[in-house]
Amino acid sequence: MTIRSRMSDTLRPMHFDPDAAAQPGTGIFGLPFKRKDAGIVLIPVPFDATTSYGGGTSAGPLAILDASSQVDLLDHQFGRPFERGIFMEPIPSRIAALSRRARKLAIPIISRGGAGPRDRRAIRIINDACFEVAEHTYDRAAVALGEGRVPGLVGGDHSTPFGAIWAASDHVAKMRGSRGLGILQVDAHMDLREAYEGFAWSHASIMHNVLWLLPGVTKLVQVGIRDYGQGEMDASRASKGRVRTRFDLDWSRKMDAGEKFEALCLAAIKPLPQHVWVSFDIDGLDPALCPHSGTPVPGGLSYNRACVLLELLARSGRRIVGFDLSEVCPGVDTREPEWDANVGARMLYKLCGAAAMSQSR
Repeated sequence: MTIRSRMSDTLRPMHFDPDAAAQPGTGIFGLPFKRKDAGIVLIPVPFDATTSYGGGTSAGPLAILDASSQVDLLDHQFGRPFERGIFMEPIPSRIAALSRRARKLAIPIISRGGAGPRDRRAIRIINDACFEVAEHTYDRAAVALGEGRVPGLVGGDHSTPFGAIWAASDHVAKMRGSRGLGILQVDAHMDLREAYEGFAWSHASIMHNVLWLLPGVTKLVQVGIRDYGQGEMDASRASKGRVRTRFDLDWSRKMDAGEKFEALCLAAIKPLPQHVWVSFDIDGLDPALCPHSGTPVPGGLSYNRACVLLELLARSGRRIVGFDLSEVCPGVDTREPEWDANVGARMLYKLCGAAAMSQSR
């Protein structure tokens, strides 16, 4: 064989190389999969109407998509999650436009500290927009679940996964011997407010709405919590065990006293039923990892500890039927606009890896 023919063999188009640089025009994480080939379908939701401290999470899905090309595909914990097939659906322009219209109406209300009598029409329009998002995410997640795929919602603010959790709850309810759907929520906030600033579908009300409207969600385990109101604490205590809240400071004290982080995770996971949805608000992490998220709070999980928590869930024998990642906000006005998206893309790949591992087990 001549040198020229050997070079021709090398340059000939070959099958996908996971070690190569991501190529222009490929999908999330530089992967070549079509939807029909994917075991995990990511549903982008560019919506953040009610974000109350800092806005911009509607740009999260695109920022994560762009940053994902830098993620190496051999994962130290989960091996080769990409082999399951990961596909992100097109970012829906209709939802982005809906977000812009609703956000325009919400900003004056937020700036006044909440809604008053004159805001009734605006509140109705905003709540209707949020429910339209819920219907959209229900439909997309229900299709994926019906096809035997794992839906992963990419927000947007933390109000956006309600419809997808609703679809997962309906899906699990049809399974023989089902004990309902459990949720593992990683978050700085409890999100148990009945409403916030007048918005019934606020990002601060997602888990209240889940518990109130979705009886098929039988257990909610919250990890990383460090910012909450009295009403939320009362709701957690009054849930008769349906809500199990693990406070960040309590875990820190226990670890200072010698308790192992893995033991704390296993104890937290234990009440969850067989089928689990992971709801991951990026502000559950140390805010050094997500400084531009809408409501950052000091404390939180390190990146590595969040990864350990996901791995322990995946190895516990439970099945992750779906997940969401929310509140990733690119800092467009800073010198490091992609840091949040960089962390978000890697956290998203870990969620895909945990889901793939739990499905295979």
